[in-house]
Formats: sequence, C-alpha cells, structure tokens
Amino acid sequence: MKKIWTSLLFTALVLVLAACGSSDEGNSSEEESEGEQSEITVGASSTPHAEILQEAQPLLEEEGVTLEIEQYQDYIFPNQDLNEGTIDANYFQHIPYLEDQQAENEDYDFVNLGGIHIEPMGIYSKDFESIDEVEDGTTVLMSNSVADHGRILSLLETEGLITLDEDVEKVEATVDDIAENPKNLEFDAGIDAALLPENYDREDNVLVAINTNYAIEADLNPSEDALILEGSESPYVNVIAANSEDEDNEALNTLVEVLRSEEIQSFIEEEYDGAVVPVNE
Repeated sequence: MKKIWTSLLFTALVLVLAACGSSDEGNSSEEESEGEQSEITVGASSTPHAEILQEAQPLLEEEGVTLEIEQYQDYIFPNQDLNEGTIDANYFQHIPYLEDQQAENEDYDFVNLGGIHIEPMGIYSKDFESIDEVEDGTTVLMSNSVADHGRILSLLETEGLITLDEDVEKVEATVDDIAENPKNLEFDAGIDAALLPENYDREDNVLVAINTNYAIEADLNPSEDALILEGSESPYVNVIAANSEDEDNEALNTLVEVLRSEEIQSFIEEEYDGAVVPVNE
C-alpha cells in the first residue's frame, strides 16, 4: 500500500511541476509577443515628408514600431502603390488631392489617418519683385494637378490680380471660374509639378506656382523668395493616408501620434523655418 501511495504522490508531483512549467512557458510566450516590433512601410515625397519620417524613426522604435521609408519623386505612384498594398501608408498629399484622387479612381478606398503639416503654396518670379510690377498679359505657370488650381487662383485673388466667381467654392475653382482678369493673365496649367522649378529658372517674366516640397528641393526659401505665399489657415493639410481596412491599425496610428508629438513638431518648425507648418488636427 505504501508503494501505491508513493507512486501516486510522485505522479501528482510530476503533474504539478509540468503545470508550472507550462504556465511559465505561456508567460514567456506572451512576453515575447508583447515585445515584438511592428513593421510598417510608408511612401513619402523626398522633401520634406521623408525627412520628417526619418526624424521620427527612433521615436517609433521606442514605441515598438519599425518604420521603412519608400521615397517618391512624383504624385502618382504613392497612391497606386498604396492601393496595390506595396506600402502600408503614404505621406505626401494634402486633403483636397486625396479626395480628388479617390473621386477619379473607383478602386481607391483610402482613409485620412490624420493631418501632420501644411506646406504653404508659393507663387514665384525671378523678374517681378512686387505684385505692382506684374505686367499685362503675364503667364501664370501651374501644375497639372487640378486639386491645386483653386488654391493658386485663390492666392491670385487675394492679391487682387483676379476675381473668382462668387458662387464657386475656392477649393474647387478652375481657370474657367475667373470672373475678372484686369491684367489679362494667361494660364498654363499643364506642367508636371516637379518641373515647375525648372520653368522658374528658364522662363522670363512669368509667375510660377510651386509646391513647397519642390521649392525646397530647388533651394528656394518660400518665406523669403515667394512673391505670394499662402497663410497658415490653409485647408491643404498634408496627411497620413492608408487603406480604409487599416483605419484602426495600431502601428499606423502610433505613427500619427509620433508625428504630432512635441519633438517632431519642434523639428519641423526649426528645420524648415516657416516653409512647413506643423498642425495637430
């Protein structure tokens, strides 16, 4: 009988130890799972978007997110790649452009995860030093991005160079909505945005509307070199965009939080000296 009891006690002890070991292994697995890094790939224009993301990388590492940055030089491929799943999100476009792209592409199902900054649009001229010097019949060179046309025309209207139809929404305005044009300005709206700095250097006696990211790459300082510069109240906020199915993606939302942090907002203010303005909306 003693042998039987001894055997039973031994078996019970083995089961208890096994249970403890199983519990410890479970906790270890949970701890490893909690310590895993999430990896995300974000497409971005080289300047300033990729530069801002690079500044955010170590902060994201601290939050358990590894960020890979895919740089682009145009405005077409970042949304195409996002739609195809090549990247997890992109950071290059403002809200009106995002909305316009979704309207034009039925297969795009994107969501705005949050605004990060504004790049004030500038109108430049190497020949005219003030609005008063703009000559009759001057040509205004604009990008072929229709989403920016209302933005540019509104700037010209603010300076009294044109007047837009009062019934049109400023964001949606096109050249056809110009009601008054006292200086008989002409408009060339078929230029690739990336080529506008070249036109600025090459063309004489023209006004050139250049997106801030391309202006900075061309060594133009918007706050000093622009003849007309958009104010900080602009609705053209640059956002983090993702596929709608990733709206609640924890790593992507952490990215937005980090980009809106005091560290990154201070970096934007100091690095770009007003050419890029951080937002938190």
